[in-house]
Amino acid sequence: MYTFKSIIIVSMLMFSSANWGLALDQQRIAFQQAEKHIAAGQDNQFKAVLSGLEDYPLFDYLNYSWLKENLGKSKDIQIFLKRYAETPYAGFLRNRWLGYLAKQQQWSQFKRHYNQSRSQKLQCYFYWAQYKTGHYQKAMQGAQKLWMVGYSQPKACDPLFVVLAKSQFLKTNKVWQRFKLALKRNNSSLANYLKKRLPKKQRKIAKLWLDVHGKPLLIVDVDNWAVSVSHRNAIFAHGIQRLISRDPLAALEIWDKRSKTIKISNNDEQRIEARLALALAYRKNHSAHQRLKNLDILDENVRLWSVRAALSKQDWKGVNESLAKLTGKEKKEERWKYWQARTFFQLGEKTQALSLYKELAKIRSYYGFLAANYLQLNLHLQNNPIRIEPDQLLELKARQDFKAVTEFSFFNRDLEAKRQWWHTVKKLDKQQILAAAKIAEQQGWNTLAIFTVARAKHWDDVDLRFPFVYSEQVKKNAKLQGLDPSIVFGLIRRESAFDKDAYSPVGAKGLMQIMPRTGKQIARKLKEKWRTSNVLFNTDTNLKYGTFYYKQMLTRFGGHYALAAAAYNAGPHRVKRWLPSEKSLPADIWIETIPFKETREYVAAVFAYTMIYQQRLGGNSFDISDLMLDVEPG
Repeated sequence: MYTFKSIIIVSMLMFSSANWGLALDQQRIAFQQAEKHIAAGQDNQFKAVLSGLEDYPLFDYLNYSWLKENLGKSKDIQIFLKRYAETPYAGFLRNRWLGYLAKQQQWSQFKRHYNQSRSQKLQCYFYWAQYKTGHYQKAMQGAQKLWMVGYSQPKACDPLFVVLAKSQFLKTNKVWQRFKLALKRNNSSLANYLKKRLPKKQRKIAKLWLDVHGKPLLIVDVDNWAVSVSHRNAIFAHGIQRLISRDPLAALEIWDKRSKTIKISNNDEQRIEARLALALAYRKNHSAHQRLKNLDILDENVRLWSVRAALSKQDWKGVNESLAKLTGKEKKEERWKYWQARTFFQLGEKTQALSLYKELAKIRSYYGFLAANYLQLNLHLQNNPIRIEPDQLLELKARQDFKAVTEFSFFNRDLEAKRQWWHTVKKLDKQQILAAAKIAEQQGWNTLAIFTVARAKHWDDVDLRFPFVYSEQVKKNAKLQGLDPSIVFGLIRRESAFDKDAYSPVGAKGLMQIMPRTGKQIARKLKEKWRTSNVLFNTDTNLKYGTFYYKQMLTRFGGHYALAAAAYNAGPHRVKRWLPSEKSLPADIWIETIPFKETREYVAAVFAYTMIYQQRLGGNSFDISDLMLDVEPG
């Protein structure tokens, strides 16, 4: 623990001579002092401390931290952007500064320093800057591009759009185009807003379109619509596609009755046919395979779901026909090699089936493990650790950008550490990336190691890719719930790759990616107080709740591991809908025909990782067939 007195002493030493070298622990004290000066707005004291930190790895970060609080220092900012262009902070600072220039209405300077940006807010400012500096044509051309999207743009775009609305560039057909884009993205509020921009006579058409969007079954009354034939057909086509998503069987009945009388383009008709056939395939409807076969469209989705639709019926001749229509690249994928082997076996072509199974059994993957199990072979992990010369590791560690990662890690600035890490890694060649992965592994940065080695597409360092992190806590909670630890490790590896601070776009948190609402329910069942969802970032709590929830799913679905894993990912209510309606399905077919790609791949990955961890733990309490019980009708 550093005392306030020691901080003052170090600061005084730096004030007396900027050229004195400081030991790393002194630099860290000075870094903290510099940040305090920034927070207090003590510029002179900050500069005095900074002057002794030129060789400290976070020197440029401190400069950035000060400048983002002093955006009026345009000259200093320009110097920083030039000198530190290769740092991760240059882009952040530029964006902040441009926002400041826009608020100050310094449009000429904004234009001069604007770089092409993904930020739509900055894009709006840029075209507004064009307008304010007399470049009307360019401003309106840019405004049209920004306007013609199916979602609302930032408020920064409003002044630009006001001018656009009064210009010759925004005609009624453009309003209709954006109206349709909005409905395509299910943005009814934007579509309602755009309806008001249409001429009064056309608003009734837009209202009908919106009504059908909200209640697609209104298309049954299509003959009574008081609109032109072209609008009637377009609204019907939109409505049938909406209905397919909600109730494909109702959509099928209406479409088969009315498709001959509704005149739409052949492309639109085929798209509707494809969506309808796919929706039926997702529901395991027995007519799906034939409808998919009849399509003129043969895109990837149609090709792959044609195989799955035949699988769901266990129509092996149909599966074989659909597999034959895959592209050469698709046929080489493990997934479809496995299904070709299964099909050969079912059709009595055992020699060809065995040849493919033997090929697959050499691969460390879900399909490889299924093949090995069929052949009654032991699983081989094929562990091939990365070999890096010590000198290369030392050379990489000595780089200032890698030292910066270490410093951020020292101060528990995980976000900044990750940002710096990935900014650095993207500049490395393949061999350096492998070395970086080993550095991360050595430092205990397991998540970074896993994702870094993936960038180099090196899959065979099993120790690095499947580490034993939080091992004691995992084993303790697995035992408490009567689970094999390898299953818990497999779940964690797939959910967060051992990142205790993982936070998904939908709000799932922590190692086992628990949703706050689910966490709250678990706390209630365990009779624990629930204060805040941030408790899910606590390793002990997350593992306790995650293993408890998985065991709940396992119990709910009769000890069926595939159903429990699917429920953990997609929710038990969906899994219940996905159960077969008539007769049982082999688990591999059930998993392959899960409608959600994410869940389909999730279950396969969890099972593969579970088997890898079981092998690493030296266990043989179960094999993959124990995870793959037949799925009974719901």
